[in-house]
Amino acid sequence: MSPPPPPLGRARRKGGRPDHAFDPALDDSELIDARGQFIQGRWTRARALLVATGRDWDRRGHRVLSLAAVPSATGWADDWLLAEPDSSDARTLLACATVIRAQRPEATAADGDRAREACRAAVESDPADPTPWLGLMMLARTHGTHGAAARHFEEIRARHPEHHHAHHLMTAVLAEAHPESDPLHEVYDFAAWAAEQAPADSPLAVLPVVAHAERYRVLAAAGAVSDEPAASGHWSGRRARQVMKAAFDWWLEWEREDHPRHRADLNFLAHAKTCEGRPAEAAAIFHRIGPHATEAPWSYAGRDPYPAFLAARTRAIGAP
Repeated sequence: MSPPPPPLGRARRKGGRPDHAFDPALDDSELIDARGQFIQGRWTRARALLVATGRDWDRRGHRVLSLAAVPSATGWADDWLLAEPDSSDARTLLACATVIRAQRPEATAADGDRAREACRAAVESDPADPTPWLGLMMLARTHGTHGAAARHFEEIRARHPEHHHAHHLMTAVLAEAHPESDPLHEVYDFAAWAAEQAPADSPLAVLPVVAHAERYRVLAAAGAVSDEPAASGHWSGRRARQVMKAAFDWWLEWEREDHPRHRADLNFLAHAKTCEGRPAEAAAIFHRIGPHATEAPWSYAGRDPYPAFLAARTRAIGAP
């Protein structure tokens, strides 16, 4: 019998923010280099990076959003657009930067309107690109308009059926419906369907694990389950066992590490194995994660995410 999972680090104070800054660039060294230049207002490296990214939509979305998270991104993207008014890359980056600004706690309704207008302009600039629709989907989820988020998701799928970030967002949106406990919740059907539709080597195979973690986030926040994994029962039932085994077995066979967001999936899988009380299996995943922790899902159930990540990693592989 597996030992019960340990506490995942200290609970975060209500309204508090994590002390650790998580890097959305993850392990993309080319992006990190271009972002370093972009922070200083030199956007030519970012332009070259996005040109080289081409129509790799998952990578493009990952890179655009990481650049857009730079605090001065709206100003620098605006400068780029002034210099190159026909640049769809500049317009899309400006749109995503305004979306991120509109998601800040101090943002106003006018900020949201400006972000939506910027995304619509980016859609017109490059109708094939799903990235502006991803920005619209992020806005819709932030403002609780889940029907709009679902419509934007369909626009993204029409352009890139396996869009990784969009599937994660849609899973989070669906999980937030019906905060009461429901073992047959629709989010599980969605995640299973998406995993089945994707090619055999797609990281969407891990989506059922993401769905289970998202439901834990919602249920713990609503007080429907304990915020301690061992006491919640969420990680020990039949569904949990099926989801975890299928995803872990798939991961053992997976040989691709070139997906720009694969470490986001590994963080969900390590979190799940920790909550399940299987530190030996989690250890193999933590070795693959390296230093590239992600805030989600370690922040779920009110946790301070970086201490939760460190506590789980120490339990699995010892102190770094």
